[in-house]
Amino acid sequence: MKSAIAAFAALALAAPVLAQEDAPPAPPPCQDESYRAFDFWLGAWRVTDPEGSFQGNNVITQAEDGCLILEHWTSANGGTGQSYNFYDPGLQKWRQVWVSGGGVIDYAGGLTETGSMKLQGEIAYHNGAAFPFTGEWTLQDDGTVRQHFEQFNPETETWDPWFTGIYTRVDSAE
Repeated sequence: MKSAIAAFAALALAAPVLAQEDAPPAPPPCQDESYRAFDFWLGAWRVTDPEGSFQGNNVITQAEDGCLILEHWTSANGGTGQSYNFYDPGLQKWRQVWVSGGGVIDYAGGLTETGSMKLQGEIAYHNGAAFPFTGEWTLQDDGTVRQHFEQFNPETETWDPWFTGIYTRVDSAE
């Protein structure tokens, strides 16, 4: 009887381990559509202004099991900037925090009805001045991405264009 009890106890202790081994693996985090809404921006890009003048290169990659999008910008004159982009489940919005030369843009938003990613927040310059700011990324039919930024001008109470870039994919073989 003692051996039957011991065998039952051993089986009972092993059952959770056996159940864990038989259970399907947990899905990776950040895979539902909310987390994939900005994937159209991933890639290596050559950026021009709307007239075609070269503005810089931008490399957009995923990190943290697809939970984070990293931006690495190099302008035509050698300036740089980086951003962290992520879906914030608490806010239920996309956020971007951009840092370049002491300036910071911090904004949040999501997909518009037309499918572009639009973020709204604030730009803060290294001198302490801060203004409302918007950014919008739109996937075009030809596969390019149009990026358009505006900054609020409190003197005129208007939204002024800040930067418009046309992103064209760079072939990885180049």
